[in-house]
Amino acid sequence: RALGRVGLFTQDVAGMALAAAALCQGWRDLPAPPRPPVLGVPVGPYLDQAEPAALRLFWQQMGRLAAAGVVVREVPALDGIEALNSLHRRLVFAEFAQEHAELYASYAALYRPRTAEIIAIGRGVSTDEILALRENIALLRSDVEALMDAAGIDLWACPAALGPAPAGLDATGDPAMNLPWTHAGLPALTLPAGQAENGLPLGLQLVGRFGADETVVGWSLHLSKT
Repeated sequence: RALGRVGLFTQDVAGMALAAAALCQGWRDLPAPPRPPVLGVPVGPYLDQAEPAALRLFWQQMGRLAAAGVVVREVPALDGIEALNSLHRRLVFAEFAQEHAELYASYAALYRPRTAEIIAIGRGVSTDEILALRENIALLRSDVEALMDAAGIDLWACPAALGPAPAGLDATGDPAMNLPWTHAGLPALTLPAGQAENGLPLGLQLVGRFGADETVVGWSLHLSKT
């Protein structure tokens, strides 16, 4: 599947490096970075999706890092986030419907209503549209990395979620802040970034270039100690 991604949960960044080295074929043990990364904040419609409380905490975190000597640059990015959100979900739903086609044909009555709705939408996506949607992955990746080159940044920095986790166990929340990076297949790592007013944690998401997972982990380890 074009949007299949692997994610890990660990106690800290050192644990992430250990787990990734064990699970990722060809993982490289890189030396510690000689300097902190230059961070780019993708300002514009994408960042504006986050809740005010999450944004306040995020900008406070950026201020603390800047005060510690980390270069933080605001970079206009992802202006077409609304369209990207829509096409990403159509591709996810289409691939989900394909994956469940055989099971759904036999056990449709056992699926939750929302899951059945997703499958119905996915089945309505044509093969030609799926191919076009998959082509957008490489286009977005190229555009995002071109912005990194032009702005001279090493990592994108943004909130990891729109706000704190929702109450209950029915859903994990809206993945809008992860969506463009997931779509582009870029490595992303989240560091703890304080708590919301309700006491639930919020995270600082760091995103690097395609295939540069080891570099993202190394810089994240540096920032976690800053």
